[in-house]
Amino acid sequence: MSETGTGYLRPTAVIAGDALLVADPGLAMVLAQAVLEKPLMANHHHGLWGYSGSTSSGRELTVQSTGIGGPSTAAVATELAGHGVRRAIRVGSATALNSQLAAGDLLVAEDGLGLDGISTALGIKRPVADPELTAALVAALGEPRTATVAGYDLPVAGAPAGRRDQWLAAGAAVADGETAPLLAAAERAGLRVAVALVIDGDADLVELGERAALALDQLG
Repeated sequence: MSETGTGYLRPTAVIAGDALLVADPGLAMVLAQAVLEKPLMANHHHGLWGYSGSTSSGRELTVQSTGIGGPSTAAVATELAGHGVRRAIRVGSATALNSQLAAGDLLVAEDGLGLDGISTALGIKRPVADPELTAALVAALGEPRTATVAGYDLPVAGAPAGRRDQWLAAGAAVADGETAPLLAAAERAGLRVAVALVIDGDADLVELGERAALALDQLG
């Protein structure tokens, strides 16, 4: 664990070995208040708000915003690993690629389809979520669907015609800008990562984060 840094993160409080990751700094603040007792701001550098504290069970936990998109997410994850984080769960939203998923549905990432710039640069085309952490997350969420998440650097709505069909043909059920690059960066950094997603919305992200924290607690 570290209290100093020279990169995007400059911790002002100890970073825990377990972390919850969200894109939005405001959500990080709200989620930290929900899952931590007396949270302390652990980072505000670059507007990437992060908080550390103890859960109700006494386990140390950090809630850290990553910013939007693959480059920011990968950079934050890599630096967190350098600050002592060993397990992390991303909580976020994704866009469904088929009609079998509806707004508000929950799913857990099984792996990523690395079509984004970070995954491509790292040479990791199919980064995989940590199996043990993923199993604990699935149990904590009540056995939701698991899926491959396509990574894309632009908003999915702006994808060229036919791109969704290509993603579906490759086995992806949803797409977002953060999951695949996070998994690729985590693989390179030796960070165990799982991902919980809600389809096309953010209304359930605090509750989703609370259940993700429970999954970390249950793993011990």
